[in-house]
Amino acid sequence: MKIFTYFSLWAVLLTSLFTACKMNAEKNTEVAQAIQEKPEIRLYTFDGGTVQVNALELFSQDSVYKGKSKEFANAFYVIEHPKGTMMWDAGLPEALVPMDEPFTSADGNFTVSRSDSVQNQLAKAGMTLEDIDFLALSHTHFDHSGHAARMGKSTWLVQKTEYDFITSAEVQKSYPNEYNAIKDIKNLKKIDGDYDVFGDGSVVIKLMPGHTPGHSVLFLDLKDHGPLLLTGDLYHLYANRKNKRVPIFNYDVKQTLESMDRFENFAEQTGAEVYLQHQKEDFEKMPKAPKFLN
Repeated sequence: MKIFTYFSLWAVLLTSLFTACKMNAEKNTEVAQAIQEKPEIRLYTFDGGTVQVNALELFSQDSVYKGKSKEFANAFYVIEHPKGTMMWDAGLPEALVPMDEPFTSADGNFTVSRSDSVQNQLAKAGMTLEDIDFLALSHTHFDHSGHAARMGKSTWLVQKTEYDFITSAEVQKSYPNEYNAIKDIKNLKKIDGDYDVFGDGSVVIKLMPGHTPGHSVLFLDLKDHGPLLLTGDLYHLYANRKNKRVPIFNYDVKQTLESMDRFENFAEQTGAEVYLQHQKEDFEKMPKAPKFLN
């Protein structure tokens, strides 16, 4: 009887072990398949103009940049996903395109220019305005919302905190013409925090407030290139990222520093390559439409 019980126990144990191994193998197969079945995504980079910063000291709380100037890139992007197409940021205003000379702000701090329209640039990649299902802006400053008004057939994915701020009575009274590019957009979807655009983790808008109340960055998980992050205006310069420098015009310095910490932790966890959108060197590294990253 004891021998029978002994062998019965071993039989149960071996059966359980076999079942566990089988389940583990099936799980590993599912994980491997999930990794192999990343969606085919294309990231197109377009030229949204150029910003010549004549007073670089605006981009740090200290005086390290005093008397310096720098040329910033000003890109916008289109992400093609099997479930839809999204534009990230919208460059400088298209009113700059026909100007013979770059435009300098009244205070002399910025000189801006733009050489081509969104419609012409999309055409180079075989796209039209009607092909863009979603528009998402890292934030609503003029150099990121330039041609947003042209995207009326797209759904604007906007952080609730950003939208509530720019439509507040105080902002509308103080800056009545500041948000003309987006004030008439009716087709919008308010989001609150991180937002997985297509539901598979491959295109994620991540809330990183501070520069503005609803400032966000964009995470992409590309099949061949791997994960990457587009920084919006969390960082304008390599040195600002390295030294955690915050522009003097940011909405909330404390929030910005907290966002920087969360961003760096996320970038490390995901192994994402970081692209600073205004850093000219990073813009030049990107293949330009009709070429793309995937």
